Amino acid sequence: MTELFRQGVLVKPYERLSRDQLQWLDQASLDILSDPGIWCYSERAATLFKEHGARVWEEDGSGAPCWRVSFQSGFIKEAVAQAPSRFVLGARIPENRLRIDAEIPRVYFGTGSEANIWLDTAMEDFVSKTDSSVEVKVPRYTERRGSTALLSRAAHLCDKLEHLDFFIRPLNIQDPEITSDNHDVNKFFASLNNITKHVQAGLTSLSSLGDVIKMAQIIAGGQEALRDNPVVSFIACVFKSPLQIVDDTAAKVFAIVEAGLPLVISSSPQGGSSAHIQEAGMVAQINAEILAGIALTQLIRPGAPVLYGSVPVRARLDDLHDLYGCPEFNQYNIDCVQLARYYNIPCYSTAGVGDAKVPGMQALYEKLLTHLYMAMSGAQYIHYAFGLLDRTNTFCPVQAVLDNEQIGQIKHCLQAPKVDREEIEDALKTVKKVMASKHRLFARFARKAMHRGDISAPYRFETKELEDRVIENALIYMQTLEAQPADHLDPQIQEKILKEIPGILPSLVQPSTAG
Repeated sequence: MTELFRQGVLVKPYERLSRDQLQWLDQASLDILSDPGIWCYSERAATLFKEHGARVWEEDGSGAPCWRVSFQSGFIKEAVAQAPSRFVLGARIPENRLRIDAEIPRVYFGTGSEANIWLDTAMEDFVSKTDSSVEVKVPRYTERRGSTALLSRAAHLCDKLEHLDFFIRPLNIQDPEITSDNHDVNKFFASLNNITKHVQAGLTSLSSLGDVIKMAQIIAGGQEALRDNPVVSFIACVFKSPLQIVDDTAAKVFAIVEAGLPLVISSSPQGGSSAHIQEAGMVAQINAEILAGIALTQLIRPGAPVLYGSVPVRARLDDLHDLYGCPEFNQYNIDCVQLARYYNIPCYSTAGVGDAKVPGMQALYEKLLTHLYMAMSGAQYIHYAFGLLDRTNTFCPVQAVLDNEQIGQIKHCLQAPKVDREEIEDALKTVKKVMASKHRLFARFARKAMHRGDISAPYRFETKELEDRVIENALIYMQTLEAQPADHLDPQIQEKILKEIPGILPSLVQPSTAG
């Protein structure tokens, strides 16, 4: 029986770096890890590194217990080599599982961040001051604080977006009832109860991990079933750039790896402040941080499934905020994808972020620049790709719908060419048939290509009038998607979770509406 997975898009990777340049960056990263090494604020991690042969000593004057760790290149290479090149990220329904394979540039796109703001869109009528007969519709935007209800709504919408392959909570939940103790369980439950695709998130509190895993086991069908079909995975930004392992995040890494669930080792230095702004320095540093984090996972449990999590950004030089919609962002990220492939580790990368605060031309420019180039790079797992505005501060559902259309066009654009002997022979036969006809038109032969999915559709939100109605058309389409029934968890599973997992908000339990 053929196993079911999401298709993704296979690409021929675009590469910026030569083999020599990859080797230089690899060696530069290893040199950084040797001297100056890293500053480790986790005694458990420092002890583990020392037990396996790293040079470790206490750092004086840091203000908190800290250990300096110096790695020999062989130490890092040997540990990183134990990371698996392929594994599966599970989902509630089999056809939504993801095949993650470092050797196959199959690209998946998903959401990301944990924005505090939800941006609503409404169309309002305005009359021209110079000609009262001219009336136009203009989008107006309203900000709302993130909540469990809005996160549930985002998950429901994202389940209907055909080009969205996985779900990372795009919205922070800020209900009055949410505390540090129940934040994680409600974040995961709101997601899992409204989407049938893979769910991933960071862990707010280590104490919640057991309850999140138990919830996932209930949904998957038990402990072994969860190992085979990990419907959830986690993100850990264990390094605070530059070169500092964070104690509480390191504790989460230990617990997640020991639980046997997939993990992203993520690093996000900012070029111009916490890292070099120049390409070589930035990439050497972020690579060093990610390699040390992956090495830690493999020392905890050899063969632990891990993603190489590259999220390098550049600083604006006027205010030092993150700057995503710039060429350097692509340069940093494409280099990291190549390095992940060099180490034979699947890559978690970044696209679809920009500085625009509302949907429109600026958002289109900034997002297209990264959506296209990062897909071309062959990164297996691209997050941040749907709905983000104002860097990562805002999630806008209409923008997510616009991004879905754009990503669909990019997936089609990057499909492998269908050029082989059979296709050529068929084309030659068609030319002879057409030229022997009276009309000499190829229109009737387009139907076959359409049925095979070879022909792309026009832009879904195209405007045929003089007015720009793209956002209005996207809003109408979004409302159509949201009107479709949500595929909630079985009511018995919901009740079991509500009963056995403390802190779940009863308002998140929903009747099953799947048809």
